[in-house]
Amino acid sequence: MNKIGNGDWKILVVDDEAVIRRLLCHKLISLGYTCFEAESSRQAMDKMNESPADLVILDIMMPGGSGMELLPELKKKYPDAIVIMATAVGDAETAIKCVRLGAYDYFPKPFNLDEVAISVARALNTRRLELEVLDYQHNLEEKVQAQADKIRDAFMNAVTALALALEAKDEYTSGHSERVSEISVAIAKELGMNDGSIENIRLAGLIHDIGKIGVKEEILNKPAPLTPEEYEHIKTHSIIGERILKPVVEEHEILDMVRLHHERFDGSGYPDGLSGEQIPIGVGIMALADAYDAMTSDRPYRKSLGHKVALEEIQKGSGSQFVPDAVEAFLRVENTIAPKAVKP
Repeated sequence: MNKIGNGDWKILVVDDEAVIRRLLCHKLISLGYTCFEAESSRQAMDKMNESPADLVILDIMMPGGSGMELLPELKKKYPDAIVIMATAVGDAETAIKCVRLGAYDYFPKPFNLDEVAISVARALNTRRLELEVLDYQHNLEEKVQAQADKIRDAFMNAVTALALALEAKDEYTSGHSERVSEISVAIAKELGMNDGSIENIRLAGLIHDIGKIGVKEEILNKPAPLTPEEYEHIKTHSIIGERILKPVVEEHEILDMVRLHHERFDGSGYPDGLSGEQIPIGVGIMALADAYDAMTSDRPYRKSLGHKVALEEIQKGSGSQFVPDAVEAFLRVENTIAPKAVKP
């Protein structure tokens, strides 16, 4: 928050001599500052704890705890507070020590009240400029983040629309990503995952095959088994998908699910050959949902296997192809998924 007028600044005067406190406060109040007093180090900390001051005028020599001893404690607890030291001991060594301990300025007694006022004004003006810079940086960061969020959302919307449009061109893959997204979300909720991860899983499901934009169409729609060379080509789609998303998508969960949704629990998947606990749970969920929808959908080279056969295959694949925790959660919710996911 920026300080506009002198009345916005609070000053604490700490001195064991009441006359000095009154003189300083009278001068500072006449200049429009809010001023309060403390007669000892302990009382000063109590006052700061009740209502932190922006600036503290601190006497070095006080009974029951010197200002020099209080200064480090004060700066540690209230690092933004400006401290000006005051003392009857006017030597350079004391002044240097005060500055090293965090004091902004130093002046000797007896006070020249006009010089005190100038020092206070200079210190608070410096603090005002610091606050303005911080406020500017904060607002700038918020604006940059808001703009980045807009760009990211627009990009994600465009990629999602593109992925769904690509699928819609082919009767065999139409709706695949939406079903994978819904199945994955149902499994994630059953596992009790947090809302942020569930949302990442939902988005990743919609765009997990976006990399197929870089795969030859005749291979994608081939009605016969793929040759080894064609299979290697189609396997590149997960890496291509990650490459498309990486410049804008910061969430590693989403990038991992796009890149790794063909990994297998036994390590025989692609592209990285991960196994066991190396496979993030979101990836395990996505891989299962993707495989289930593939088995229960018509493809150019075969008809749908149906829900019952797909269920048996998933159970058999637990611990080899599929992450066991994802399989167990899927089996608990499969009766609510099947009517939506499987064509009659």
